[in-house]
Amino acid sequence: MSESLERYEAEKEENYQARFNTLQTSLEKDDIENFREDFLDMHTYEQASFFKEQPEPLRQWIYGYLSPAEFAEIIESMDFEDTLEYFTEMDPQYSGAILTELPADDAVDILNLLEKEEVASFLTLMDQEAAEEIKILLNYEEKTAGSIMTTEFIALYDTQTVEQVMQVLKEEAPDAEMIYYLYVVDEMKKIAGVLSIRDLIISDSDMLIKDIMSEWVITVSVGKDQEEVAQLFMDYDFLAVPVVDFQNHLIGIITVDDILDVVDAEASEDYSKLAGVADGEHHTDTPFEAAKKRLPWLIILLFLGLFTASLIGQFEETLEQVAVLAIFIPLIAGMAGNSGTQSLAVAVRGLATGNFGKQGNLKWLLRELGTGVITGSVSGVIISIVIFIWQQNLVLGMLVGVSIMASLIVATIAGAFIPMLMERLNIDPAVASGPFITTLNDITSILIYFGMATTFMSYLV
Repeated sequence: MSESLERYEAEKEENYQARFNTLQTSLEKDDIENFREDFLDMHTYEQASFFKEQPEPLRQWIYGYLSPAEFAEIIESMDFEDTLEYFTEMDPQYSGAILTELPADDAVDILNLLEKEEVASFLTLMDQEAAEEIKILLNYEEKTAGSIMTTEFIALYDTQTVEQVMQVLKEEAPDAEMIYYLYVVDEMKKIAGVLSIRDLIISDSDMLIKDIMSEWVITVSVGKDQEEVAQLFMDYDFLAVPVVDFQNHLIGIITVDDILDVVDAEASEDYSKLAGVADGEHHTDTPFEAAKKRLPWLIILLFLGLFTASLIGQFEETLEQVAVLAIFIPLIAGMAGNSGTQSLAVAVRGLATGNFGKQGNLKWLLRELGTGVITGSVSGVIISIVIFIWQQNLVLGMLVGVSIMASLIVATIAGAFIPMLMERLNIDPAVASGPFITTLNDITSILIYFGMATTFMSYLV
């Protein structure tokens, strides 16, 4: 079975590469007819992959081969941050036409990456109606429901019949982003209900929409945070959610493909913060740009490291009497840092998904306390036995073992508590990043270790 699968994958890759080679030949020969026939027969993801492999001179040829509408479909398959390079090398009229063809929410995502002067320039090159629609979306605060919604949807009236709606769909569906859910409004344009395309198809043609729609509609406010919207999609398995203003007027919809982008962006941002890296860093940054974004955290951690070093210096007398204690400093500090980072990752994830709200912060902290006690005790017992066999010193083994146990308990609690505290103070919990927690746990573990060593010095000498 596995051999057949491998053979299938190999054949698929071979065919895939053959198609790319054929396209490459047509492009290099300036054979526009064969190129368009083969290129447009491919999936947009494959089109984007082929396009990104080409050098700038050949990309210019592709711009000439494809209409703005055709190239807009390729843009939708790319990471929007990667498209900036292409927009700067295109003819301005061509790029303006592409932005006109893109769904409004996608065009806004691209324009948000540009300087204000560039945005204004592109808007003047676009179709006036599309530009006005985009201007409205640009006014919404970033990372809110309004900034990621699309206004390309079909709104029905509750007084329409099924037959009338079917005619509307035939006319308007090609320009709508999604028609699986149909949202119904009243005469004041306030949302009144929802029905699926299936409900519409199976209903009699003379039935009124208000008789077949569901009045139970979950909406999101235009100013709602995009992370909360993403959580709503995950909780209800929605394909789309309507966006309303403060008077409950239907002004747009958010589709699941946009939410997938949000989830990916938020996960990348949290991961970057957990690693102490600026979330604005991108793989296209130069070494200087990347270093400039990383240095602030590294400098802060450098000074915290100096504080840790000076703290060890306070126990110089203890180290002079029992030099072997220095061997276990990295072990204890490293274990505490690792445990704290594990707890931190779980806490940040729990806060992001809303799990803490369901379980309660106190219950979660008690769970982490229990976890810290178990992991600390097991690690402490193991290291005590190892050190006793290695150093033939039972007291030293017990000292290191108890220090690790206490350090892991404190680190686990700190890793869970600090993000909760930061959220309570309206600070992004991910700011309590891995490097910060690790350094903090270095300090506490050294205090525990040398504090106990100083107390029981008479048994060690």
